[in-house]
Amino acid sequence: MSGMAPTARIGAVHLTVRDLEGSQRFYERVLGMRAVQREDGSVSLGAVDGSELLVLHGGPGAAPRDPHRAGLFHFAVLVPSRVALGTALMRLVGSGWPLDGASDHLVSEALYLTDPEGNGIEIYRDRPREEWPRASDGTLEMATLPLDLNAIAAEADRASVGAGLPAGTTIGHIHLQVSELQEIEKFYAEALGFDVVVRGYPGALFVSAGGYHHHVGLNTWHSRGGAAAELGAAGLGWYEICVGSEDGLADCLARVQAAGVVTESVEDGVLVRDPSGNGVLLRA
Repeated sequence: MSGMAPTARIGAVHLTVRDLEGSQRFYERVLGMRAVQREDGSVSLGAVDGSELLVLHGGPGAAPRDPHRAGLFHFAVLVPSRVALGTALMRLVGSGWPLDGASDHLVSEALYLTDPEGNGIEIYRDRPREEWPRASDGTLEMATLPLDLNAIAAEADRASVGAGLPAGTTIGHIHLQVSELQEIEKFYAEALGFDVVVRGYPGALFVSAGGYHHHVGLNTWHSRGGAAAELGAAGLGWYEICVGSEDGLADCLARVQAAGVVTESVEDGVLVRDPSGNGVLLRA
């Protein structure tokens, strides 16, 4: 069995929210997403090209998100250019919604914020791969440096602020809170087949396919030794990994089953859970 297909990517992120209408308004107004009501009562949100980035599932009686349990740290909306990142920044400024931070990660430039229910969000753009720095041993180098927001804002296409997220916007990666890293690494690297790409952050691990800087970030910063993700609670329900083909999915499932991971066949694919209880939907 080979590793994760190099064409694998992160698909839609599914959140359980206590206030479905309020959360939909936030994502439309502050992030510029376009909403479509689904037959099951959930709300699909995406870019102007119809791509699905986020699905909100209403759970008015759901337990509030516990920031010290395993679950979502943030999901990351990847915009196609620095102009699009500047436009996203000006949309945030116009909405009056505060940023939590902004960072230059050497491989990317990123804005951080939190939605009304405590879910972390990153909006970022990638630098060209040929500009990604590498150490002498060839490993990828990342850092967390201050980002020049004035320079980002100067790139904005101000006429497009109200036009929504541009075509080509995707979920670039997801970052999860986990209770420990040893079994988590076995799950993501051995069972799913991702490559470990960055170990330089204390208490964190980054994995990817196809040489990307990371498709999944995993950290214990607030959740070390904490409880597993609570089923049905507000926050992350599951996220999708699109493995690229039916053959790629079959190969991935063979590794998962060989590792003894419990699988559940659902309408859109196969649902598994990592050792900290985070839901992962594997699909072609």
